[in-house]
Amino acid sequence: MSGARAHRVERWRFALADHREAWTKAFDDTTWREVVVPHDWSVEQDFAPEHSSGTGYLPGGVGWYRAHVPLSALDLSEDAHLRLSFGAVYKNADVWVNGYHFGGRPNGHVPFSFDLTEILSYAPDDDLVISVRVDRTEISDSRWYNGSGITRAVVLEVHGPIRVAPQSTAFTVADVTVESALIRIAQTVVNDLEQTATACVRHELRSLSSGDEHVFEKDLEVSAGASVDLVVDGRVPHPELWSDAEPSLYRLTTIVSWRTADGRGRSESTEIVGIRSIVFTADRGLLVNGEPRTLRGVCLHEDAGCLGVAVPAQVWLRRLLALKDMGCNAIRMAHNPHDPALYALCDALGFYVIDEAFDEWESPKNKWWQGHNVYPPKHEGYATHFPLWHERDLRDMISAHRNHPSIIAWSIGNEVDYPNDPYASPLFQEMTGNNDANKPAQERLYDPSRPDIRRLTTIGRRLGEIVRDADPSRPVTLAAAFPELSARTGLLDDLDVVGYNYKEQLYAEGHERFPDKPFLGSENWHGYAEWRAVTDDVRIAGQFLWTGIDYLGEAHGWPVHGSGAGLLTLAGFPKHEWHLRRSWWSDEPTARLVVRAHEPDAGRKVFWRHPVSRRWAAGDGVIEVVAFVGGGDPKLIVDDVHVPLEFDGDGGYWRAVAPASAAELSLEVSAAGRVVARDELRPAGSPARLDAVLWRAPEEAVRRCRAAGIDIDDVAQIECALLDSDGSIGSTEATIAVEVRGGALLGLENGDLADVTAYRSLERRTRDGRLIAYVRQGEQASIRISGTGIEAVTVQL
Repeated sequence: MSGARAHRVERWRFALADHREAWTKAFDDTTWREVVVPHDWSVEQDFAPEHSSGTGYLPGGVGWYRAHVPLSALDLSEDAHLRLSFGAVYKNADVWVNGYHFGGRPNGHVPFSFDLTEILSYAPDDDLVISVRVDRTEISDSRWYNGSGITRAVVLEVHGPIRVAPQSTAFTVADVTVESALIRIAQTVVNDLEQTATACVRHELRSLSSGDEHVFEKDLEVSAGASVDLVVDGRVPHPELWSDAEPSLYRLTTIVSWRTADGRGRSESTEIVGIRSIVFTADRGLLVNGEPRTLRGVCLHEDAGCLGVAVPAQVWLRRLLALKDMGCNAIRMAHNPHDPALYALCDALGFYVIDEAFDEWESPKNKWWQGHNVYPPKHEGYATHFPLWHERDLRDMISAHRNHPSIIAWSIGNEVDYPNDPYASPLFQEMTGNNDANKPAQERLYDPSRPDIRRLTTIGRRLGEIVRDADPSRPVTLAAAFPELSARTGLLDDLDVVGYNYKEQLYAEGHERFPDKPFLGSENWHGYAEWRAVTDDVRIAGQFLWTGIDYLGEAHGWPVHGSGAGLLTLAGFPKHEWHLRRSWWSDEPTARLVVRAHEPDAGRKVFWRHPVSRRWAAGDGVIEVVAFVGGGDPKLIVDDVHVPLEFDGDGGYWRAVAPASAAELSLEVSAAGRVVARDELRPAGSPARLDAVLWRAPEEAVRRCRAAGIDIDDVAQIECALLDSDGSIGSTEATIAVEVRGGALLGLENGDLADVTAYRSLERRTRDGRLIAYVRQGEQASIRISGTGIEAVTVQL
């Protein structure tokens, strides 16, 4: 038997209806719609106010998927082992194969799999029929959008009879220096044969950059129908260390060569791994390979607007590279395990990751369904399944992700201690959470009928035990919403790293109470003061902004169907806040100009109340000029006249006043006697042409992704913009239509969270003069893009 083979099951038939007999092999599905998995059916439907605001005003329901796979295409040997693996199904999945019920999974975010080997001998023909029922009738089951359907990849894995057990490989490192690193490979080897086998297990650790290879071998004996745990220790000289600055990776190939009295064989499996040292300290923050590193992080949900949560790796690549260019080096997976491709990209591009398991434990949080903090809430969601499933879900998350070098900590929960949601304590007669605007006063008061918050300490300790047993190499953390109380009830006592959400003012007190514990901002707002709380205290490991990218759900009220808290829009375009953040975070020089109305008596100005723009109408009066500057000293020139800039210590930017009649604003940033960054701004003109550019990743990013085996080739991303005669974004919007030949339009996204045009539409209005088109590529695909009154353009793939 040769090495393992993986066959992606992408073509399915789908029906958004509850066909109760669809589990049978003989069921007639010929009239069902053909879809490509990963697939999210909710995002294909209409937005409507009767659906839940918390999950983006999109419907759920019950859906069935059926796939027909020719067994002959799998090239199975007589002793082959066949496994069906799901990346995740949201949610309440039930799975049948050829009419045999294999079980299901309530959790919509964790991988699961089934052994199909036995039923192969019962197959009456060549047609392997996989049937999946998905129940998403609860649409107020989350505080954000999670989609519906088989939202991640499905794979049929063909293995030999003697093999490494699925997800049993654990690659860990210790004693890491530039001279050498001690590695440990722990695995379970399984023997399905009816004879004892002797085996040689060979581990080949090859650098993806240099090609250097290190080999470790071990002999073992596996009894018939049994398994053996294997541990191999070895030392790697001069390791190529992984970090955010230099994300060096290795391919670990495990080759099991076996022999029995009747024959011999070989199986093979691979993992992408990295060698690095990650240490959180109480006095110096985070140390990576012995050097201090500050986490410049963002939190991310899973959707990409029109694509729902079935997001191709190419789309994540574009988004992550935009965050990287801003200076971001860390991602918090909020608030559930994410798609496997996202972790692989974080490995390849160099992002530190906090992987998070749960948003709620045994008691449900408030789920807002008719607008944020509009009572009464609903209480659907994962809490129903937590008592029976939490350990298995947590262990499966860890076993699936533990070999990613990007992951630096496991988070066991997000804001489970949110005040009165639902846990309460007599220690505080009144509690106000970070997201309690407009909440009725009585909902903030202590109510003895609510669950006692001390219960969380018991659950947290148990979850910590599970994590440390599954992976003792990484710390346990939690994102605390109300540390004023949780620090007194014991919830934080068992944590290895303490995470505070929006409570920077409590860092000093936290250090006094827990002098031996590392601290970080697990969720933070975008202000300059919040960032200074990190830079001014070397003990704080970093911060994670809420959020990196806008997302569907957690909407405040119709027609707005998502959150605009991101630095990138839903379309993946940088906002003005992205440029400001880049001036603080990036090592590269930054020069960026924006303008806004001049309000001298407005006090402290925040962008969501005093918006800035790259556009202004020339005329009388004055405008305020805002400059985002990094890496040097700024100089503002207005129509060839130098205008002094004043630094705003509250906002972290420079500003000045200029006449609205100005024809040109110019910003220069100088360092060491030379200009290192420049930006110019003119009054916006009317759109003169439609520009459509096929987005391409930098060659180095492509090389890293392909070396790591990440598929980034099947989806094209076309950035569309309305430009004026100067080549700048114009002053008006237009409706853009897209026609695809030789491919398939996956969706159009403009980033406008109030635009409730159905995502299946072939046209969409621009926002700030831009939108993006996602196209699944075919042979010689052609995309025609047009707008009213604007000459159409064609993009050839």
